Amino acid sequence: MTCTAFIATSLDGFIARRDGGIDWLASVETEGEDYGYAAFMATVEGMVMGRGTIETVVNFPEWPYGETPVTVLTSQPLAVPEKLQGKVSLLPPEPAVAVEHFRQRGFNHLYVDGGKTIQGFLEAGYLDRLIISRIPILLGDGLALFGALPHDVKLRHEETRSFASGLVQSRYAVMKTGQK
Repeated sequence: MTCTAFIATSLDGFIARRDGGIDWLASVETEGEDYGYAAFMATVEGMVMGRGTIETVVNFPEWPYGETPVTVLTSQPLAVPEKLQGKVSLLPPEPAVAVEHFRQRGFNHLYVDGGKTIQGFLEAGYLDRLIISRIPILLGDGLALFGALPHDVKLRHEETRSFASGLVQSRYAVMKTGQK
């Protein structure tokens, strides 16, 4: 199974304001550009995110994941809104549990979203690819995409694209032990 993170950060590396706000994402002029999101989602069979991410996403005017099964990793009870019944399931917050859950369903590509979830997948060695879109804004403070890790995580750059809006998107392979 391939596990990929597809996420946006401010230029200074934050995925949200300290209070979880992502209003600054709207500062990018999209002019119909989805920055490869639809093509990426066409390859995804399942999605995993943390509690903080789902609490943000449920407030979006439209559900952004279509029919893709979404699993939320949480150790706390979570009431799934009625409009998302059948689209969202819950699992304990261990990456290995989520990977095994989707493997048993025959899935090959998993979308990993949310700062703590991405960090957990990195730490556990399950993340294979990072696609990071850097938004041309400095927040100065907020929730960082990356936190402390017990060891270095080496990456291999695969591609960087720039867009007229100023957004810069880079794709990296996460190097596993023994890879070059």
